[in-house]
Amino acid sequence: MTFIEQPLLIFDGACGTNLQLLDITEKDWSGCEGCNEILNFTAPNHIIEFHQSMLDAGAMVLETDTFGASRVVLAEYGLQDKVTEINTLAVENARQAIAGRADKYIAGSVGPGTKLPSLGHISVAELAAATREQIEALLEAGVDCLIVETCQDLLQTKTALVAAFEVLDRSNQDIPVMASVTIEQQGTMLVGSDIAAVVATLEPFPLFSLGLNCATGPQDMMSHVKYLSENWPQRISVIPNQGLPEVVNGQTHYPLTPEDYAEQMYQFIVNQGVSIVGGCCGTSPEHIATLTKRLVGVEPKQREVSV
Repeated sequence: MTFIEQPLLIFDGACGTNLQLLDITEKDWSGCEGCNEILNFTAPNHIIEFHQSMLDAGAMVLETDTFGASRVVLAEYGLQDKVTEINTLAVENARQAIAGRADKYIAGSVGPGTKLPSLGHISVAELAAATREQIEALLEAGVDCLIVETCQDLLQTKTALVAAFEVLDRSNQDIPVMASVTIEQQGTMLVGSDIAAVVATLEPFPLFSLGLNCATGPQDMMSHVKYLSENWPQRISVIPNQGLPEVVNGQTHYPLTPEDYAEQMYQFIVNQGVSIVGGCCGTSPEHIATLTKRLVGVEPKQREVSV
């Protein structure tokens, strides 16, 4: 069965917070501590180990360790000329983890970067060029889909999607493109757009899915997912944090137990017709394993959306 034929897709859990639990040395970081993407070639064993832990938990889709692998972000670590190498190795690491497993897929992760055009941090032309470069590398390496995720600025989102479809058209490829926005606790994206504006703005794009990830846990996503269920005609993804982050004894803490997380995700599927789920910050292999068990035999609710 192909990626698009799967009625329910389970993505993996958090990359960054799980990598922090591994024994990563200063040598592994190679002077670029905090740049998870550099580990694709300095310590690929850690990346493969992380991927395998998620596959063992039941994840069907691995996101590549390329969230910050555009020229704009890598330049902050002096790695701007390593874009193709890092993205290529990230796909190879995911493919090595998947080897021998049926019905497993690789999603090329494209993050928002650290500079937003609506806030004047970067020009649209510069952002588009950087995004095209990254996507070209991911496509050449052979991802099964692209996910433009954690979008905080609709102008950034549109720029990334235009770049993605330009590259696909130019290379005569046709793979699913997903978009996932981040709605903060106050109910809008970082630059103020609400979910209705997101739907209206992204409706013209031939997206495989639209959804939400990061910022909050599933509870704070409920009203936005309901709006998508009633107004977005394509598939919906929900990839939340392990609850709303809290600071406990000076450390970031995510409160949702695997059981609570799995139950809330189950409700999205059976009540709102969500058909793509996974975990963002804090979610562990145990969260994905519990989710996978909860969803055995479950089918997404059928939706009818007038467009």
